[in-house]
Amino acid sequence: MRHAVVLGAGIGGLLAARALADFAEQVTVIERDELAAGTDHRKGIPQGWHFHTLLRHGGIVLDSLFPGLNEDLVEAGAPTASGLEVRLILSGHDLSRVDTGARAIQLSRPMLENAIRARVADIPHVKIIDGQPAVGLRATAGRITGVRIVTPSGEEIVHADLVVDAMGRSARTPAWLTELGYQAPAEDRIKVDIRYVSRTMRLAANTTPPDMLTLVGPVPGRTRALAFAALEDDRWIFTAVGMAGDHPTDTDPQALLDFIKTVAPHEVYAALQNAEELSEPRAQTFPASIRRRYEKLPAFPAGLLVFGDAICSFNPIYGQGMSVAAIEAEILQQCLRDGEHDLAPRFFRAAAKAIEPAWRMSAGGDLRLPEIEGPRPLITKLINRYIGRLHRVAVHDKVVSGTFRSVGGLIKPPSAVLSPRILLRVLLGGRRPVR
Repeated sequence: MRHAVVLGAGIGGLLAARALADFAEQVTVIERDELAAGTDHRKGIPQGWHFHTLLRHGGIVLDSLFPGLNEDLVEAGAPTASGLEVRLILSGHDLSRVDTGARAIQLSRPMLENAIRARVADIPHVKIIDGQPAVGLRATAGRITGVRIVTPSGEEIVHADLVVDAMGRSARTPAWLTELGYQAPAEDRIKVDIRYVSRTMRLAANTTPPDMLTLVGPVPGRTRALAFAALEDDRWIFTAVGMAGDHPTDTDPQALLDFIKTVAPHEVYAALQNAEELSEPRAQTFPASIRRRYEKLPAFPAGLLVFGDAICSFNPIYGQGMSVAAIEAEILQQCLRDGEHDLAPRFFRAAAKAIEPAWRMSAGGDLRLPEIEGPRPLITKLINRYIGRLHRVAVHDKVVSGTFRSVGGLIKPPSAVLSPRILLRVLLGGRRPVR
């Protein structure tokens, strides 16, 4: 194709642009925010203030799209953590550590996004335009042929062979489809009513650092969660999460510590009490996880795609969004290798298959909490009981723990925890130790 336009210069949009760069003569990324130099946070990414994680599979895909990226991030100061340095407390159980031989990179969202943007901007035929919001599509004879944007001099049309909506949770495609006479996609929605509060800090000199990453999940009757992680520049970040209306405050530091004390391991709480605060508390709300079922639409205009969080916005406590977007970039490349005919239906079907296991994991995790509204057929109840037992067995069974961690990192499919080997260990592990 001659010209592809990507709407949104977040991580999803940048990954889409990278995928398209191998197949289009010109790629233009259009961003409504002004993109400051350095690692500043920006208005359009309020979640950037909070803890982010790149799951193992997502990191592998990113390094294939941008060879040497992981090594460059580490050289720039991003810390790494082995499986022995990551503490998972799920369903109230402290899962055993497993050394997989790989090290995960931990860094702030701005550091990662700016590193990816710099590499995309270095591609000669990719242009990034900031400070110009997209306000509509242009259609000709049933095909999208451009996008309307607002520039300092007024509204303009940018012509394109393909437009990709990667504007995240605020994507406009559902509304634009109805304006063009198409059906908007059906939505799967799980109301989680989350508020999370984060701040960065530096540990006191006399503090023994806890694990490089500690994640504490919610349990029935206590819909609170916590992430505490090492970042670049000798900083740490903690994110306090409250679901189903049990929300942390961002106005009272002591009340926030009291909220954290109900979920934090002792050494994490001690580190928080004595740390030097580097930022004010930042709050973010997340009403619901939303999956838009574009793959089920009876008709969709040629010349248009939707990407990343614009397709599926996951509960952020599972850290899946960036990794799934990286996988979608791989899928987009494969679809383009097979030609442009019926590109949207083929991409949406393939993306849905990649989204399904991640959605199943997050939705299942949410519905294990009775406080979260949603349908719970018998199979969901059985699986949730099984996962709770798996977490209990994983306290002492490294095989079970390692398999579950691989599923959580999107390395293995969810079915791996139901394999005969793991199933037997889980069923017997509650009665006697399994080696």
